[in-house]
Amino acid sequence: MKKKLDVEMPAYRILGACNPKMAHQAIGIEPRVGAMLPCNVILREVGGGVEVSAIDPVASMQAIENAELTAVAGEVRDLLAKAVAAV
Repeated sequence: MKKKLDVEMPAYRILGACNPKMAHQAIGIEPRVGAMLPCNVILREVGGGVEVSAIDPVASMQAIENAELTAVAGEVRDLLAKAVAAV
């Protein structure tokens, strides 16, 4: 934000966390899902440390009623949870 807007703020970083295999699988099930893929994880400075956040893929896919897609979203949620827990 400092570079683009000349605005000071606590440290904040957006990381691309796309899993191409899982994204391809989801798009194969529902081609319009690309706009909803949970491909970002954020790191932000908070009092006393850094907070790691990611969207719940199951929640973000609820708009599409497709059990197969929900199952893939569950797999992605498990992978994201493991990654966040490892930090």
